[in-house]
Amino acid sequence: MYIVPIAWLYVTFMMAVTEATSTQGTVLGAGITFVFYGLMPIALILYFMGAPARRRQRLAREAQEAQDYLAAQAAHAAQTADQESPTLQQADTGDLAPGNLVSPVRKES
Repeated sequence: MYIVPIAWLYVTFMMAVTEATSTQGTVLGAGITFVFYGLMPIALILYFMGAPARRRQRLAREAQEAQDYLAAQAAHAAQTADQESPTLQQADTGDLAPGNLVSPVRKES
């Protein structure tokens, strides 16, 4: 996958070397040639080619965070239920009649 960018960087490096060693060229011109013809286009192309992978990673991270959030909610609900259960059992000391703690509500006729 990286053979084309490596080859293009090699070509632009050779262009820069040729310009630097030319009688009419300069080292500054060679550096500008390498940066504007080699590094910048390759950086843009690799960035755009990596966009789908970054999107997949972001979606996977969001899905994992959602699962962690749901697991935390379930753990909190279970912990809350465990804390409330003993208090209901302790409240039943025999003072109340067995059965439902809430009396039924009837409809008036």
